[in-house]
Amino acid sequence: MPQPQPRRTVLAVPGSSDRFIAKSRGLAADAVFLDLEDAVAPAAKAEARSRIVGALTSGEGWRAGLVTVRVNDWSSPWTLGDLTEVVGRAGDRIDAIVLPKVTDPQMVAATDLVLTQLERENGWPVGAIGIEAQIEEPRGLLAVSAIAAASPRLASLVFGPGDFMAATGMGSLNVGAQPEGYPADAFHYPLMAILMAARAHGLQAVDGPFVAIRDLDGFVASARRSNALGYDGKWVLHPDQIEAGNAIFTPSGAVLERARRIVAAYDAALSQAGGAVGAIVVDEEMVDEAGAKLAAALLAKAGAVEADGMGQSTSEPQGTVSP
Repeated sequence: MPQPQPRRTVLAVPGSSDRFIAKSRGLAADAVFLDLEDAVAPAAKAEARSRIVGALTSGEGWRAGLVTVRVNDWSSPWTLGDLTEVVGRAGDRIDAIVLPKVTDPQMVAATDLVLTQLERENGWPVGAIGIEAQIEEPRGLLAVSAIAAASPRLASLVFGPGDFMAATGMGSLNVGAQPEGYPADAFHYPLMAILMAARAHGLQAVDGPFVAIRDLDGFVASARRSNALGYDGKWVLHPDQIEAGNAIFTPSGAVLERARRIVAAYDAALSQAGGAVGAIVVDEEMVDEAGAKLAAALLAKAGAVEADGMGQSTSEPQGTVSP
């Protein structure tokens, strides 16, 4: 099975702003999503649909490998219009639909059905447009495994910290940041639950935004936590977050070199010439089949980044976001 395209950094772009859309085209995020939901006021949503269609069909492309659109959630009055107007007019330019506030697998199934109708109506390959489901509140988190299995179109599960913090009553106004007074990671449970559901169903897992765009140290700390758990990437709101996120979610050269040594040594050990042994020592650590699989998975993930033309990074940026 081919590796999915990288989502180390996913840039949020307000669909109501020509300036931000134009700026997003040249930024080095792995993916962008043109937003019709939270970043667009109710009175501007209809105009934003036309603006996004114009941007998608203008003939100009994006540096990002994936171009997606976030529609409004199914509890709003705009979802069907978002899908029919934007996908119906520019669906062949859209890699995936980002579906927010998913609380039930039927929301994903409904989106799938509408996309199928639109693809058939326009003569596009059925199933070509993916779905990325945002898990943003307790009901969605409790149903996350069923949500992850709701459609073959699903490409990723995305944690939405802002609505989650509001729904659970967390004592903080800093979206994506750890609330004061709790000594552990307040997001560990939802992040792990989403990650387990994603991996069980072959999906990518993406962490949500860290909204303090001038606090690069805070963003780096947040991204390192989700990267350490095994997340594939994180939403970003500022160009400096893109650079930091790409570095954090790209294995370093030293780590990749060690992974190559492990795989090569283990393959050699398994051969008859190598003694057909299943456990060896590499760099003074015991390596068996599980360790070799871990190294191979890391190399495959790095290979997907290289294949997408995004390159490798061997260090993480330090310091604070410049004005």
